[in-house]
Amino acid sequence: MPDARTFLLATFEAGGMVAPMLTLARRLRERGHRVRLMSDRCNREECESAGVAFRPWQRAPSKPGRDRAHDVFRDWAAPDPALGFLELVEHVLIGPARAYAEDTLEELRREPADLVIASEMLFGVQAGCEALGQRHALLAANISLFPLPGVPPFGPGLLPARTPEEHARHAELARESEALLDRALPALNAARAALGLPALAHVLDQHARARRLLLATARAFDYAPPALPAHVAYVGPLLDEPGWVSRAPLPVDDARPAVLVAFSTTFQNHVAVLQRVTDALGRLPVRALLTLGGGVREGEVRCTDNVTALASASHDAALRRAALVVTHGGHGTVMRALVHGVPLLVMPLGRDQHDNAARVAARGAGLVLAADADEAAIAAAVQRLLVEPAFALNAQALGARIREEIARSPLLPLLESLAGEA
Repeated sequence: MPDARTFLLATFEAGGMVAPMLTLARRLRERGHRVRLMSDRCNREECESAGVAFRPWQRAPSKPGRDRAHDVFRDWAAPDPALGFLELVEHVLIGPARAYAEDTLEELRREPADLVIASEMLFGVQAGCEALGQRHALLAANISLFPLPGVPPFGPGLLPARTPEEHARHAELARESEALLDRALPALNAARAALGLPALAHVLDQHARARRLLLATARAFDYAPPALPAHVAYVGPLLDEPGWVSRAPLPVDDARPAVLVAFSTTFQNHVAVLQRVTDALGRLPVRALLTLGGGVREGEVRCTDNVTALASASHDAALRRAALVVTHGGHGTVMRALVHGVPLLVMPLGRDQHDNAARVAARGAGLVLAADADEAAIAAAVQRLLVEPAFALNAQALGARIREEIARSPLLPLLESLAGEA
């Protein structure tokens, strides 16, 4: 066992961002390391219940509760995805960069760390580490949101480029994505100036200051290029269930196929799509469990007789008996379904969900519908997924490969090595 080290983990409340960091925190603690986590105030209870020391953001945005009344950004209300992404950039990723940096500096001066592991989205944390000369690594709890050579640009759910025309189009989209991000460069450089750091030419130059960028997804799931940049590594998904999930017994199943309906744990204006999914399942001989997850409030979706709605439930327990998952395509839900070998119907709402959906479809592990698909289309897709065995077989084969990646993940030895560097 390596020498005990001190790790500071930094993330924020935005659906699937916290649970992977807590998974990592638990595993580091199990290996004898000292670990603490910085995040929004609403994450205190689940963090401390996991035995991990908690530090809330003080100057930076810090949601007091997970209900949508406390949301810091409303990307779902933007008229197009690019403006929605800018909403996130302005209110969390870069706009409050100085506040995140100052919180990070204060915590590190209070108690130093051998290594900081930060969400790759929190540019202020990264700048704070740079200002202090602090070793840090970045963890992406999803596919890469930022350009990687040979990987389709984030957003529209593209397949890998095959023709010269597609390669040119992907390169153009990648440039547009970087230009969009660079609209926030003045805010990042203002934070850097306040920290005594030189200006950057591009926002993504901040990532180059980190020792490693670790992708907590599966190479088998992603469009992984043959060779990655030297500082980038796949480390497999981190899938411990959130601490706020109810452990109450699930509704009793019957002989009908079981369907899990699991959409976003943050509000993405998805009540209407959940209602259409529920109504579509009401037409079919299935038994469904709908988990609202905090993004949607109890009573907002009218359930048919064969659908039970719960505020939360163990998805691992539900997936052990599920024949199908209907989801928005959040990374954690998709990974968990595939690990259990369960095919998916994906109805993306935004963020990284179109890209996750495209990968599910490309692997033959499910189908994709638009979020505004009608009841008939949803019912037809569910029926097809239940009666055509290829979807389940492909999901099971992909799940076996993902489980293998999790079992041989280099994550913990890599982080211990980074923490022990002179």
